[in-house]
Amino acid sequence: MNTSTVLLILLSVLIASGFSYFQYLYKAKSLSASTKLLAFLRFITVFGILLLLINPVISRSTFETIKTPLPIVVDNSASITDLKADSNSKEVYEKLVSNSELKEKFDVQSYGFDTEFKSSEIFDFKGKQTKIDLVATNLNSIYKNRTFPTVLITDGNQTSGTDYVFSFNQNNKVYPIVVGDTTTYLDLKINTINVNKYAFHKNKFPAEVFLTYAGSKSVSAKFTISQGNETFISQSISFSPNKKSEVVNVLLPTNKTGVQIYNAKITSSEAEKNSYNNTKKFAVEVIDQRSEIALISSINHPDLGAIKRAIETNAQRKATIIKPNQINSLGNYNVLIIYQPTAEFKSIFDSNKNFKINTFIITGNKTDFNFLNQYQSDFEFKMSSQKEDYLASFNSNFNLFALDNIGFDNFPPLENPFGTITAKPNVTTLLSSSIRNVSTNAPLLAFSDISGKRNAYLFGENIWKWRAESYVSNKSFEEFDVFLDKTIQFLASNDSKKSLIVNHERFYNSGDAIEISAQYFNKNYELDEKARLTIAVTNSKTKQVKKYDLLKANSNFKVNLEGLLPGNYTFQVKELNSNYSYSSSFEIIDFDIEKQFVNPDLEKLKQLASQTKGTAYVSNQVDLLIKNLLENPNYKPVEKAIVQKKPLIDWYWLLILICIILACEWFVRKYNGLL
Repeated sequence: MNTSTVLLILLSVLIASGFSYFQYLYKAKSLSASTKLLAFLRFITVFGILLLLINPVISRSTFETIKTPLPIVVDNSASITDLKADSNSKEVYEKLVSNSELKEKFDVQSYGFDTEFKSSEIFDFKGKQTKIDLVATNLNSIYKNRTFPTVLITDGNQTSGTDYVFSFNQNNKVYPIVVGDTTTYLDLKINTINVNKYAFHKNKFPAEVFLTYAGSKSVSAKFTISQGNETFISQSISFSPNKKSEVVNVLLPTNKTGVQIYNAKITSSEAEKNSYNNTKKFAVEVIDQRSEIALISSINHPDLGAIKRAIETNAQRKATIIKPNQINSLGNYNVLIIYQPTAEFKSIFDSNKNFKINTFIITGNKTDFNFLNQYQSDFEFKMSSQKEDYLASFNSNFNLFALDNIGFDNFPPLENPFGTITAKPNVTTLLSSSIRNVSTNAPLLAFSDISGKRNAYLFGENIWKWRAESYVSNKSFEEFDVFLDKTIQFLASNDSKKSLIVNHERFYNSGDAIEISAQYFNKNYELDEKARLTIAVTNSKTKQVKKYDLLKANSNFKVNLEGLLPGNYTFQVKELNSNYSYSSSFEIIDFDIEKQFVNPDLEKLKQLASQTKGTAYVSNQVDLLIKNLLENPNYKPVEKAIVQKKPLIDWYWLLILICIILACEWFVRKYNGLL
């Protein structure tokens, strides 16, 4: 309370005293007990009102003893059980939390972790993965800006997340208690397999396999990769105390489409304590992207052979040169390349109104532009009979697909009738044209994409000269062929709008989070946040069906399918209001990452302890850890003063007291006949 407030309170006492004196005592005929009581009551009333107006702040101090937090964190993953250390872990934990001296000095808190970090006093050691870095992240958040020790009961074998050694705050000591048998056993292990999720049919895909060895003698092992009864790779690999790892890079064939599961295996003549980690399955989804392209022309031209050869450098594509009157059904083709169309192509265009196959139209001196004006809506042509040479100019802002400038500006000119080509607003230009380096402001190569229907246009013949020029410049046709392949790829893929879009993987490892997300769009193709989405998952073998609701997330709906056993599953996502549905399948591969370990990772836990200036202990050294914690002078309780400040106007009882005193004064005056 400051000086001015004290002076105001003293002034209030004088004012209240003077007011009560002049009210009841000044010129009083007698100083009876009732008169003195009335004067006192009036003094209290006036003084109370003045106090409320001054509103002094009343401070109150209390003291609290704050102990240093001691988080005891237990690894609740299944690897603890596999190393036969679950009982030992519980004994160590119970010994720590039941120690009265520790509880007197520290604020002991219990936590558990596997895929998640949470407060817990009960542990079942059934966690599917081990994320030790979560311990560091959560403790730093819970005990922010505080100094505290951490006791970490674990085997140190992390299966997911970032490197935990450098995740912990270096200012807070970590005391790992290593559980499990630390004796080194001979062990061969397939540590990691790196492969792409997708591969193309009839191609080969790369696989990178990391093999590790633990042991004290030289060992010769055999490494194989197989599928069913067929073995693709078989190699002999030697390990020794000085050579404890090997990286194997192989190319595997893709003879079948769909999800293909491969089995990697390493074996030796030596006995191993854990042979589960000698085998690891991995999967790749093989996609058949083979495209049938119809190269339709009523004339013979060198362009046709050049285009066909460029397209077929990609083994996934086949181009067929065919005349307009020889096509039985457009449905056999994925892309139509229409070369210099005339009225003879009328049946092709009419038929494609139903099939809606993406087209690549190439014009030239033999093209009937009046016919084109009738059968396409992307351009308007006003052409003459005069021939002209058009040079190409690359548009660096083109964004429909990724493409580098392969020297288009230096390519020979293409030949096309002279005239005006007017593009509609939905057209995107890749190459613009110029005549003798004077821009025509017209496209030379352009694309359109309207409601999933894609078209490409090249206004000029003699593209074979471009391919030849590319070879002269680079000693290879590759750059030109890639350019044309990307053009065909754009046309071969049809991303038409769908009302229900579902995102999922085609295979999962057991223990992984199986998350499926979906988006539902209304008729205006606007995201419908009020959609009601459900999913029915069926086990292909047992036919057991499980149903879930997809829950709203930020911009989609999600469901986490927990508890599914390894096997093949089909599922259907359905929007209940519109009955739109999406059906697909996935496979859960039987792979338990927690069974990959033979020993606790003692060296890494020692590295963690060293990094944080702590000490690593084994399970029979708990008493030594307790002693060190109790004797450590850095962890002392702190007495904290808590000052509570409250303004007088918040004391509602003072206002009640004033009202009671006024009522008493009125009653006394009434009783003595002074009213």
